[in-house]
Amino acid sequence: MFNEKDIITRILNKDFKAFELLVRQYERLVFFVINRLVHDQQDKEDLCQEVFIKIHKNLYKFEFKSKLSTWVARIAYLTAINHLKANKQERLSEYPEDIDRYYFTDENPEHTMIKKDTVNYVNELIQEMPLQYRTVLTLYHLNEFSCSEIEEITGIPEGTVKSYLFRARKLLKEKIEKDLKKEEI
Repeated sequence: MFNEKDIITRILNKDFKAFELLVRQYERLVFFVINRLVHDQQDKEDLCQEVFIKIHKNLYKFEFKSKLSTWVARIAYLTAINHLKANKQERLSEYPEDIDRYYFTDENPEHTMIKKDTVNYVNELIQEMPLQYRTVLTLYHLNEFSCSEIEEITGIPEGTVKSYLFRARKLLKEKIEKDLKKEEI
């Protein structure tokens, strides 16, 4: 059982083994958040490391007002967003007019399905979505955060989180249906 208060106390008392436990506990969470937002593999690795450095330096500021996982996810999210802004690699537009051509490839879905399993296909579709949609889908479905926790992590109002979830699911459904129709023809 991972006891947040005990681990934090030990880390603050310079117990490096305790910090190693914290890293092991949250490395997947940090990777999932970073992975959905950043495309370059080297940047992903660097940012994950940067997140844990920030956690270590700022752990004394954690006040147990939220779960530690929420605090960690927020640091990962803000680190990724700051990286994207600094490198201007990602457009933060909400919903482009021509979504099919802009965010999705015209690659034959049959080829995609043959090359990769269904999970990879859906992950590719999610990767091509606008940043906000990727973020809420990842935090909600993969990391199982509630809408209020996502608000706390991202600063996006809870109502907007729900709206993004609805739109993202709708986009996924429409794209999958469109690909399936192409496959039938």
